Amino acid sequence: MPHRLPRRRFLQTTSAALVGALVGTGMPGQAAPAARAPADRLPRTNLLVYRQRNGEVRPVRRRSHWRQRRAEILHGMVAIMGPLPGRRKRVPLEPAVSEEVDCGSHLRRLIHYTSEPGCRTPAYLLIPKPALAARTRLPAVLCPHPTDDRVGHGVVVGLGGTRYPAYATELAERGFVTLAPAYPLLANYQPDIRALGYASGTMKAVWDNLRGLDLLETLPFVRGGAFGAVGHSLGGHNSVFTAVFDDRLKVIVSSCGLDLFTDYYDGNPEVWRPERGWCQLRYMPRLLEYAGRLEEVPFDFAELIGALAPRVCFLSAPLRDANFKWKSVARVVAAARPVYALLGKPDNLLVEHPDCEHDFPEAMREKAYALLAEHLGGKSFQMVKP
Repeated sequence: MPHRLPRRRFLQTTSAALVGALVGTGMPGQAAPAARAPADRLPRTNLLVYRQRNGEVRPVRRRSHWRQRRAEILHGMVAIMGPLPGRRKRVPLEPAVSEEVDCGSHLRRLIHYTSEPGCRTPAYLLIPKPALAARTRLPAVLCPHPTDDRVGHGVVVGLGGTRYPAYATELAERGFVTLAPAYPLLANYQPDIRALGYASGTMKAVWDNLRGLDLLETLPFVRGGAFGAVGHSLGGHNSVFTAVFDDRLKVIVSSCGLDLFTDYYDGNPEVWRPERGWCQLRYMPRLLEYAGRLEEVPFDFAELIGALAPRVCFLSAPLRDANFKWKSVARVVAAARPVYALLGKPDNLLVEHPDCEHDFPEAMREKAYALLAEHLGGKSFQMVKP
């Protein structure tokens, strides 16, 4: 039988119509049509308003009102990304180990799992040795990788000699099981996402990550039900996108991963062209339709961070990041914070602005790892430098 998760583990929507828009048929070879977003989108940085069924816009005063606003945010996401695949794609995972390396404190396994019919997704699985020796269950963290077209997901386990930090390895050394799936259309992972039925590489990555969480829940040495996600750059927004669709992710860390679409490269029209910036096939090509009218994009990152509430979310936005602007991230946080307050967890949204460029510095990683240890369990100690 296919491995299926209890229905309650996915974030619930407010109507059968919304479920139909969010979840596709999962039929390969059929890219789903765009879901229809409201013509007059709600304010991207005022999250405490919602649209009633009669179309009237009213202030959010209760959690039920917020659920209606959140549902509209998800509608906007699938209008651009395409629908989240349905049960027909949740086939047996059939994981297989291609390579195993003893890294001292942990084992590093290169694995492949069946994310859907016709697609085997590669990932690095890092297992602290105590988990195997003592038969204990450890917390697990999803580690989406930054952009790298040479070694891909290898960068977060220390391969390739890149400037990116090996955060999957650092977490494994701290006693976390980590999983780092490859991102579609980078390095050696080249699925035909159109033939598989996707409108975007973003949604394919989300689905691969969700199936990675499914895999973690089958492992005897993993403490299931609550996971973390840590990502830098591409991995930062990949973590956020995935967590919006799956509430098994309880702690979400995004470094240099986002700003408002209206602020991206200061609105430079050159980055809103075919196969540029967010409009690439591996991201969301439907965004090209909004070139020159970015204020109409039917979702934005302030809304996505709000949609993570009340879960723990930590954003690192460096002062000198030329890709994603820290002032825009500050506006994202200011817009999302009232939602956290409404849901009773105002302190679960955190932001830092380190004085560096597009980087995930050690101090920010230390804070991220401490949050994971606090909320998921696990070790929290300073990294030992050679």
